[in-house]
Amino acid sequence: MKRYFNLKTSAFFLSLLFFASGCGYAPNAKFSRDVMGEKISTSVVVSAEDPQNTVVIKDAVDKAVIEVFQASLTTKEASDSHLVIKMGKPTYTPVVYDENGYVTGYRMSVVLHIERDSKGVSKKYQTRGFHDFSVAPNAIVTDQDRFNAIGFAAQRAIRAFVAQVSAEGARAKK
Repeated sequence: MKRYFNLKTSAFFLSLLFFASGCGYAPNAKFSRDVMGEKISTSVVVSAEDPQNTVVIKDAVDKAVIEVFQASLTTKEASDSHLVIKMGKPTYTPVVYDENGYVTGYRMSVVLHIERDSKGVSKKYQTRGFHDFSVAPNAIVTDQDRFNAIGFAAQRAIRAFVAQVSAEGARAKK
């Protein structure tokens, strides 16, 4: 019985593999690389109101370029695409209250304005990301909590940007 189950499972996964390879499936990274290229450079505009967040955003963008776009970071002169990222003022709002009316959860929202220069073509995007986090009742949100939330929200905003670029690449293929 066990041998039959393994054979049956193996046959299922083998047929699934053949189906997926025959239907023209391509990962998002392929479509986004078609638009962005293999080498990407980034720069983040420093906010005069909130300069500490610039480092958090820069790290999140660079991490996304490597992990999501599966591209390499390089200088602006050697890049196929250059991204200029400007962050709007991050906001956090209470979203969860305990039975006594104390705030126990917040939502950090981040808006990124991204300008992409690729092969002489410039295009502007706006993405939004959010991250929910909890705090102890009647507690003050620490700077570390705030920076972590901004970083996670920025990563979500970058992933939304990747989805927009991937959609552009997929439409260009058709």
